[in-house]
Amino acid sequence: MTETELAHHDLTRSIIGAFYELYRTLGYGFLESHYCAALERELVAAGHMVSREHAVQVMYKGQELGFHRLDLLVDESVVVEVKSTAALHPVAKRQLHNYLRATNLEVGLLLHFGPEAKFLRIFTPNRSDSSGRGPHPR
Repeated sequence: MTETELAHHDLTRSIIGAFYELYRTLGYGFLESHYCAALERELVAAGHMVSREHAVQVMYKGQELGFHRLDLLVDESVVVEVKSTAALHPVAKRQLHNYLRATNLEVGLLLHFGPEAKFLRIFTPNRSDSSGRGPHPR
């Protein structure tokens, strides 16, 4: 792995550790909002700064389309998307990729509180778009 691929390695490791702690404690079957609230508490207790339901402005050709809310933004560096469905929908990975583009961040974690605990770490090189075509954080 290159240095870029290991971006935020310690932070993602901390988030994944919190994810497994939650899964061991709560198990499967709660609402996504409960997992997000518990994950926020766990991460704050570990010394991280967490923004829950973080608003991101979505732009198109320099005009605001609206806002989207991220599940969690940790230490202003890693986007976390939480799912609690029985099966992880294939679109979930693309959704997280779009959130990374919207924030101009590079690292995201998809945490699936399903019948089995699963996570996916996504790295998307930051391609800042100054043309106003892409979405930007608020």
